[in-house]
Amino acid sequence: MPTVHHPHRNAIDRVVVTYLAALLLGTGLLMLPNATSTPGGISVLSALFTATSAISVTGLEVLSTGSDYTFFGQAVILGLIQIGGLGVLLLTTLLAMLVAGKVGLRLRESAAAEAKSSDIGGVRPMVLRIIGLTIATEAVVATMLFLRFAVHYGEEAGDAAWDAVFHAVSAFNNAGFGLRSDSLAGYATDPFVCAPVAAAIILGGLGYPVLIELVRRYRTPLAWSMTTRAMVVATPVLLLAGTVFIAAVEWNNPGTLGRFDWWDKLQVAAFQSTTTRTAGFSTVDISQLHPATWFVMDLLMFVGGGPAGTAGGVKITTVLVLLALTWAEISGGSATNLFGSRVARSAYRQATTVIVLALALIATATIVLMLDDPGPGLGRLLFEVISGFGNVGLSTGITAGLPGTSQAVLIAVMILGRLGPVTVASGLALRARAIRYELPVERPLIG
Repeated sequence: MPTVHHPHRNAIDRVVVTYLAALLLGTGLLMLPNATSTPGGISVLSALFTATSAISVTGLEVLSTGSDYTFFGQAVILGLIQIGGLGVLLLTTLLAMLVAGKVGLRLRESAAAEAKSSDIGGVRPMVLRIIGLTIATEAVVATMLFLRFAVHYGEEAGDAAWDAVFHAVSAFNNAGFGLRSDSLAGYATDPFVCAPVAAAIILGGLGYPVLIELVRRYRTPLAWSMTTRAMVVATPVLLLAGTVFIAAVEWNNPGTLGRFDWWDKLQVAAFQSTTTRTAGFSTVDISQLHPATWFVMDLLMFVGGGPAGTAGGVKITTVLVLLALTWAEISGGSATNLFGSRVARSAYRQATTVIVLALALIATATIVLMLDDPGPGLGRLLFEVISGFGNVGLSTGITAGLPGTSQAVLIAVMILGRLGPVTVASGLALRARAIRYELPVERPLIG
């Protein structure tokens, strides 16, 4: 019997292989003696953890990026962040163009699916737009940060430039890596640093298709796709909800917002709500937050940002589809509608599958971490796992002290968090086939 090849499956497999190859290369480079200040280099586990965190644009650290890594090591981390942010699939498409001068149909179809584009023939300009948008945004943010670091804080031009570029790339790619041990806590009340970083985080988290459509059709919102409408409405709602909750709970907490005046409290709360949407920068000590704040941040990290962007999580659109489906069942509607359009039935199954698998992964990883070292407690361990899955990078301060087994589990969680949702969703969409027969219908008891 002849072997049946599935082109879409092959394209997705190619993404995973490319991702893992880049991960191994980054790990090897970080193990070089000149990559760190540690005599003889660092361990395989520490290098693998850092490389995974960088290429998955997570930001969890077992070593300090600013003090434990040399300029070469920081450059490797920054390169991995950029690769992970652009997306392994789009990077593969670009490399195929450069080497072969064209993209095969299989790769183009898969790339179009990743970018949620039905125009298969438009992959080349799509990739160029993505790269141009990324570089332009990072350049603008880096310029603003450079001026602030050099003029106001008096940094040397070279240091200010590297500082600005590193944080701009890290912010737009929602990575959360910084060059200071306290992240951005030293700039907590400086809007000229926090505002550009927050703007880059939001733009990167919206997703490339949404940004492109907003640029093209900013005058005709009625013509926006369901995805764009969902992101434009849900993003500010989640940002505001997070800001209000963090400010309300932490207002008088001396370890977080309690030491600021009322305006700075709001500013810091707003930034922390923004960065919780998978960026990972912090302007307060996360370990000092109230457990209720941790839990709400868990929810925000789990949801994440927009599809086909630099954010992680299960994505806003996935959650909105399930909420719309739930409302349709409660209200007795015959169809599931979202922002003036009917949701395709196939989207129900895809959204349900992504969320169920994500919850199963988080639950399993948390249990393993608790069995390995129950000391930090459920709240902190769950926070670390969801931060890893959502590719956020916020930490309650326990990551570096976790046993090797727990760190290995977090490595797997970060990889699956980066590749899992997109490969599962794309795989389900691409393998849809006509049903030739159906089994008899029977309704089980629910509830």
